[in-house]
Amino acid sequence: MLPGVPAIGAWSLVTGVAMAKSTLTFGQAVGMSLIAYAGAAQLAALPLLAAGAPMAVTILSALMVNLRFVIYSASLAPSLRHLPWRERLGLGYLVSDLGFVFYMRREPALRNDPMRKWYFAGLGLVVFIVWHSASLIGLYAASAIPEKWGLDFIGTLVLLVLLVPTLAARPTQVGAAVGGTLSLVLHGLPFKLGVVAAIIAGIAAAVAAEHRLGVRV
Repeated sequence: MLPGVPAIGAWSLVTGVAMAKSTLTFGQAVGMSLIAYAGAAQLAALPLLAAGAPMAVTILSALMVNLRFVIYSASLAPSLRHLPWRERLGLGYLVSDLGFVFYMRREPALRNDPMRKWYFAGLGLVVFIVWHSASLIGLYAASAIPEKWGLDFIGTLVLLVLLVPTLAARPTQVGAAVGGTLSLVLHGLPFKLGVVAAIIAGIAAAVAAEHRLGVRV
């Protein structure tokens, strides 16, 4: 997970700073970070909370942004479904973007390894510790971190470096192109519905390309 630590730390620091500068108290910000545990969803919810939007709308918007985790869970299920539900529940809380990517890279080699749950848990715990540590730093040091540092942009660059190697297969390239294009075109839709539509379209495009080309994603 070490290559992903700078991206995780940067995103979490930005999220912590954003929460510190919002209408949330320190306790509310920490609680939100622990419960939601998803930077994109937290950043999507903050302006709605500040605007006094109904709580149902805020929660729905956060869930929309986080729908990708349903896809991650479906992909992880064949590898981890043999575990008791309590263990699956705990591992489900630890699912993260980079943890999922790193695990799926090794999943074929781990498919018959009884220790694979510990490998997944190890990845997840690294993300958990880095995320909440950096989030607390952001909450405490928000006023001391200049905006010109561009931490959100740094986080994006690091994520791109990690993303590019996953685009080796043509179906994945098709899905990424369709999803990325639609996310820009539909950016103005309310409640982040453009993100949801882009995810669904990207998946559909990748599956269609996989069937057409006969290449596994």
